[in-house]
Amino acid sequence: MKKLLLPTLLLAALGAKAAPAPADTTATTSPVKADTPPAGASERKWFRPKHLVLQTGGGLGMVAAGAGYEFAKNHLETDILIGYVPKYYAGSTLSLASLKFMYSPFHLPVGEKLQVVPLTVGAYFSYTHGTINDELKGQYSADYYWFSTDTRYGPLLGSRLTFLAPPVAATGQPRKISVYYELGSNDLYLASWFNNQKGGLAFSQLLTLALGVKADF
Repeated sequence: MKKLLLPTLLLAALGAKAAPAPADTTATTSPVKADTPPAGASERKWFRPKHLVLQTGGGLGMVAAGAGYEFAKNHLETDILIGYVPKYYAGSTLSLASLKFMYSPFHLPVGEKLQVVPLTVGAYFSYTHGTINDELKGQYSADYYWFSTDTRYGPLLGSRLTFLAPPVAATGQPRKISVYYELGSNDLYLASWFNNQKGGLAFSQLLTLALGVKADF
């Protein structure tokens, strides 16, 4: 019995040494950071706007707000705005719906958190509801005005300063906050200037000024 017991113990000891150690899963599992967004959260739906806009002036309302999209690596933008002018300043309460298209050829970094866009060029179209001539039907004959009293379109030129903010925690999306100005004109101003070269509008009277802010979300 003793002769059989000794070989059995030796075989058991050798088997324990040869058995592979269990895998250490803690060494191969990547730690999950607390601020890591869930899978798929960073994917932006095609219909979701990239930024919010708030501006004053520019012929688009005393105050105008809306949202916009960016394309071509943020060189192309389009904004949709709803503007408002109180009756005190316009003779009737005005509401404006506007569409802007802007192109920015250069984005120049200034330090780690600032970016200058020295030139933006584009165009806009706007529709105004509530003009006096629309409210008083029959005040003028149909051909009294050769131009539209409620639609305007024209060129835009400006620049902006952008602050690079931390990414949105929920989605991991990069975020920017920009302040901008835009000089613009419209079809009525330009037509009046070209048709009245002698004693008509001064060139400075053709321009409108808009000041605004854009914030990614």
